[in-house]
Amino acid sequence: MLGYGGGPASIPLVHKEVVDKYQWMDDNEFGDLLALANTLPGPIATKMAGYIGYRVSGWFGLVNAVLATIIPTIFLMIILLTSLSTIQDAGWVQGMTSAVMPVVAVMLAVLTWQFFHKAKQGMGWAQTLAMSVVIFLLLTYLNLHPGIIIGLLLLATVGRKEHPHSRKEEKKEEEG
Repeated sequence: MLGYGGGPASIPLVHKEVVDKYQWMDDNEFGDLLALANTLPGPIATKMAGYIGYRVSGWFGLVNAVLATIIPTIFLMIILLTSLSTIQDAGWVQGMTSAVMPVVAVMLAVLTWQFFHKAKQGMGWAQTLAMSVVIFLLLTYLNLHPGIIIGLLLLATVGRKEHPHSRKEEKKEEEG
């Protein structure tokens, strides 16, 4: 209910629950879901909840997950907004805000490292670092939307004649 930092700040928590605790997906599937959710318009938490709910329990799960994501927040926002003007300058509120930011930053950094490590396993250090630098430059200096970059990468992957895992499978067959 208190997804401080917006939807992206809740991604590490969703990852821990969906991948580690309940094992509804593995890391690769979650990475694919995250990439797809980033390309579509709208709040990422709602899109991820809908997909995960659908995957676990079909249409009923989708509706349940989306409602469970938005209804508590709606009620909480109504309550908080009515009382916000009276407490916004309180020291404990500013202290709480300051204390939460490093926690969210560390959680996002850990998730980033996990995805970076997975990319390294699939593509190797050189290609992973090169792609990371290029993507950073595209995002930072050209202000290219992440959805455009992800869409281009998806198109490039679909357009490849050779599937990226086929080389590994061929190598294993040669060795075995």
